[in-house]
Amino acid sequence: MSRIAVIGGHGKVALHLTRLLSEEGHQVTSFFRNPTHIEDVLATGAEPVVADFEELDTAAIADLLKGHHGVVWSAGAGGGNPERTYAVDRDAAIRTIDAAEIDHIKRFVMVSYFGAGPEHGVPPEDSFYAYAQAKAAADEHLRASTLDWTVLGPSRLTLDPPSGLIETGAGVGKGAVSRADVAAVVAEVLHQPSTHHRTIEFNNGATPIAEALGA
Repeated sequence: MSRIAVIGGHGKVALHLTRLLSEEGHQVTSFFRNPTHIEDVLATGAEPVVADFEELDTAAIADLLKGHHGVVWSAGAGGGNPERTYAVDRDAAIRTIDAAEIDHIKRFVMVSYFGAGPEHGVPPEDSFYAYAQAKAAADEHLRASTLDWTVLGPSRLTLDPPSGLIETGAGVGKGAVSRADVAAVVAEVLHQPSTHHRTIEFNNGATPIAEALGA
């Protein structure tokens, strides 16, 4: 059993993930901002911790993460306000990566999106631009760290039931993937050392998740 910190623990992907990890026997700490979400998180088997990473400095985040063996960043500002998008999706994520290094927590999984990166191609006038810029910066900071990182790039998210099947690799274009399957991918990469230092973009497909990630 290992101790996993999930940041953004009340998100739809994170709720699926914390339930999966808890069922596997991991000790999961779920961090989220809104105290009204405590019961939802408790129902997944995770330990709920109310904490606003947007407001916490690196040292405070490091204090919260002490004793964990892995970190999953699944938080986000939810769009709309560019200033807050940069504050959460870029700045808070970067502070969390730095905090993991301070705590010598080697494993870090970043939930990003398909097509993220400096060459995202989103024009500045597009409402998605701040998010694209923020994720590109946070992902690059993680790749430059000393951590055993994985950056996950799921395509458009759906509410479909989990299939356990994905497609990934060279030549795969943008598609769609269920949030439940994204959670299953996160859980699997936490187990697979072969996914360290990899950026994995994926859709729902025809290959079992473990097999697709190990290819």
